[in-house]
Amino acid sequence: MLITHDTRCALDAVVDLVNTAPDTGSAASTDTEGLPDLAALGEFVRSHDISDVGVLTERDLAGVRHIRGRFQEVFAAPEPQAAAAVINELIAAAGTTPRLTDHDGYDWHVHYFAPGASIADHLAADCGMALAFFVVAGEQERLRRCEAPDCRHAFVDLSRNRSRRYCDSRTCGNRLHVAAYRARRKEAAG
Repeated sequence: MLITHDTRCALDAVVDLVNTAPDTGSAASTDTEGLPDLAALGEFVRSHDISDVGVLTERDLAGVRHIRGRFQEVFAAPEPQAAAAVINELIAAAGTTPRLTDHDGYDWHVHYFAPGASIADHLAADCGMALAFFVVAGEQERLRRCEAPDCRHAFVDLSRNRSRRYCDSRTCGNRLHVAAYRARRKEAAG
């Protein structure tokens, strides 16, 4: 599956956005809001180099949190039909307006949000379309949650054989492998 630069940026943004939600699905659940205020939303916009964003307001923050919940539904969808339904609602509500652009030193790419769109509509359109490409390609199962029992972060499995199980193999994956090794050693010594 060919993933263009702008699609990759949108995927990174949607994964990071989903991972700002308070986690209620893991064993080590925390209620920490990753987007507690406008400053955090501004940092999210800056860190993802999201273009065409005006002055952020409380309404923007509420809108982004709302679409974040909808994106969580996509990552939790048990089958492509459920993911497609949510994605269709998101991009329709955003007033998707595809247009070619070559701003900020990037080659030609497509923006799906209308000029002057709110940050929530911007994310719903661009990130929704990036996720739609996976559903269209029959690759919805690549939209995953970390299998570490104390994590559950979202990620997109871009491995060749679709075998990635953890959001980060250096942290979650390595921690579980070390724990399994220690348990085997303890059992063997026991």
